[in-house]
Order: sequence, then C-alpha cells, then structure tokens
Amino acid sequence: MQESTALDRMICFQLYAASRAMTALYRPHLEPHGLTYPQYLVMRVLWHDGPTTIRDLGRTLRLDSGTLSPLLKRLETQGHIHRRRATHDERTVWIHPTDTGTRLHADIGDLNQALACATGLTTGELTQLHTLLHRALRKDPS
Repeated sequence: MQESTALDRMICFQLYAASRAMTALYRPHLEPHGLTYPQYLVMRVLWHDGPTTIRDLGRTLRLDSGTLSPLLKRLETQGHIHRRRATHDERTVWIHPTDTGTRLHADIGDLNQALACATGLTTGELTQLHTLLHRALRKDPS
C-alpha cells in the first residue's frame, strides 16, 4: 500500500494549519493593543500565575531563551512587563507585569471563550480535542 503524500491526509499539516487559523482569530483582538499572539501568551501566564522566572516561563510556553528574550524585550519596551534579577542569584531573572500590563488584561478580556466559539466545534468536541492534544504533547521529547 502506497503512503499518501497529500497534505490534507497529514496529521502534522492539519495541526500546523489549525494552529495558524487559531492564531489568526486572535490577531484582530490583539493588534489594537500592540500585541502579537506569542506576547499575549506571555501576558496570560503572568496574569494567571503572577511574577515568574524566565526559566519557568520558557518551560511553560515551550520556548527557548533565544525566542523568549526578544518577546520579553518588546513587552518591556511597550511597558507591559519589567525584568528584575534575583538578589540571591543574579542568573535568575524574574518577570513582573507592570500596572499597564495588568490593566491590559481587563482591556482584552477572556479571548479563549469567545474565540472557541469561532471554531464551530461543540464544547464536548473542544474538550476532546484539548485532551488529545495534551496527551500528544506529553510525548514531546523536549
């Protein structure tokens, strides 16, 4: 049996296309606030968890420091976060939301719920999809 090379039959392509489509749904809600989707994810972590270290933020977002550092620099330049070195270990850098960054949460609201409706999936289907993706990511070697 010959393996199909059609993109629509490749799970990896469907995940890639779905990810891009979901990210595009966020764009009109984030652009007025000057945020990209990855910057929004950083802010979501801070809004939910409070101040965190760059190391923990990278683990949570599955981003390396080379990707995360420019994101944080832009967020700091925009006045949404500030970085502080730990006094006990200067290698540890803490990320804190500023007052402006905290107000941004109220301005943007909960996009997750609003944009989930745009998928056309039922609540049960979204829950199932989330569960399956979470299981697949646990197999991630990184």
